[in-house]
Amino acid sequence: MGELVEFIAKALVDNPDEVSVNEVEGSQSIIIELKVAPDDMGKIIGKQGRIAKAIRTVVKAAAIKDNKRVVVEIIQ
Repeated sequence: MGELVEFIAKALVDNPDEVSVNEVEGSQSIIIELKVAPDDMGKIIGKQGRIAKAIRTVVKAAAIKDNKRVVVEIIQ
């Protein structure tokens, strides 16, 4: 799941080298922490959070086959 978030984020931002993804896996859920450069924060969140919501939706759809709950956190 982390690779998917990283791929999407790098495609959206101006500084793909500063994208970092940390994956914390529990028994029932996975937490994916996404960090980007401060200048790219707006590109990841989008207007009214639409892009962030779309990223979360895609990741949740990919996680259904593993029967896991996925939480994507965007960290400043």
